[in-house]
Amino acid sequence: MGEVDPAFIQDPEHRPKLCFSEAEGIPMIDLSPSREKEKDPSALDRLVKEIGSACKEWGFFQVINHGVPLDHRHKVEAAAREFFGESKEEKNKVRRDAVKVLGYYDTEHTKNVRDWKEVFDFSVEEPTLVPASLDPHNQDVTHWHNQWPHYPPYLREVCQEYAKDMVKLALELMELIALSLGLPQKRFHEFFKDQTSFIRLNHYPPCPSPHLALGVGRHKDSGVLTILAQDDVGGLEVKRKSDGEWVRVRPTPNAYIINVGDMIQVWSNEAYESVEHRVMVNSEKERFSIPFFLNPSHYTMVEPLEELVNENNPAKYKPYNWGKFLVTRKRSNFMKLDVENIQIYNFKIKSASKTRGKHSR
Repeated sequence: MGEVDPAFIQDPEHRPKLCFSEAEGIPMIDLSPSREKEKDPSALDRLVKEIGSACKEWGFFQVINHGVPLDHRHKVEAAAREFFGESKEEKNKVRRDAVKVLGYYDTEHTKNVRDWKEVFDFSVEEPTLVPASLDPHNQDVTHWHNQWPHYPPYLREVCQEYAKDMVKLALELMELIALSLGLPQKRFHEFFKDQTSFIRLNHYPPCPSPHLALGVGRHKDSGVLTILAQDDVGGLEVKRKSDGEWVRVRPTPNAYIINVGDMIQVWSNEAYESVEHRVMVNSEKERFSIPFFLNPSHYTMVEPLEELVNENNPAKYKPYNWGKFLVTRKRSNFMKLDVENIQIYNFKIKSASKTRGKHSR
């Protein structure tokens, strides 16, 4: 990636500061009370309250004792390093495009500025069912298929194994979030029958100008929930809700970083809000991370849950179809848009809106 091409340079107001504060306050949550066979009701209640508080105050938290086998994670991390170490010619054999939307890519844009990274995406469901058209009246569906590289030959197997771990952990977290909102434990499970969830392998090469570029520009996640494994280099920054400051999330060995996505913001009718975050780059060290994005079936209509809406707390969003939203967002990966991509604030009910700026990304 050499010297910094102007396409990577952030506008002055969005450039990172090379001196940063670490986010001491991001909650570290022990998930073991939800996994013990003989569950202690009081310990489980405390865990549910911790989850609810973290979702409300931060929109981010870390988890330990999460049940994901460490060797599964290590195998995926090793496979990712090996894949990104291949030649550009080899990686381009599984390059994604507007037709094959999964696979390798190195020219992704966030907020119309190029990210300093390369990625490999694969979906959990093979194939994944999605709308065939952006037209809201067209009900045809198509399939997204994974592209698996020849090298390393074990990448597919370890990725599929790891995907099962991520789905299991994600559904457990969604049960705890449901309980924290006063909902039945399995309230959200119905949305994930034909899930559109996917996993991304990220590689951030050393950058000669880390004060000008970002690994990923400021954004919120449009799906339900994100589970992130990051290496010991670090670089994730979260916009703290209390004061709007960017704070670094210190890497914790073997922990996962969880963040609330836009869909939980809508489902909870803003009891919980998704939070802006970004990724810093490093002038000396490369960085690897592996986010899992939990997404529902393409036919899911996303709207505030009826149990959480009443006369005193009317719905703040109009319903929208997740599949149409997803394919509209995907389009921006392959063309530079003149306007910002579709966001949940496009579905905000005006009478419920405070200020548009608060919900912009």
